[in-house]
Amino acid sequence: MDCWSCGFSVASVERVGFRDECPRCASALHCCRNCKFYDRTYHHQCREPMADLVVDKERANFCEYFAPSGERTPARPPAAPAAREKLEALFKKKRP
Repeated sequence: MDCWSCGFSVASVERVGFRDECPRCASALHCCRNCKFYDRTYHHQCREPMADLVVDKERANFCEYFAPSGERTPARPPAAPAAREKLEALFKKKRP
């Protein structure tokens, strides 16, 4: 697992404790930013629908759904140009 803050590769552990910190920068490891369910594009920035709201995504929390992220997943790709053109055409003012 990589630290969300400094990118330091933390040795594999079976379970990340609620109070575990990065050995390099002392950032919380059991936080939303290090979880595989963290996604800024989802509601409450979490892909796990049963998880409780966590306001500060960079602080340690007690979320029971936490799972260490293996690799960083890229954000969703931007909307395709064709889709944007269709949307603009839909709301475009018609000329008489």
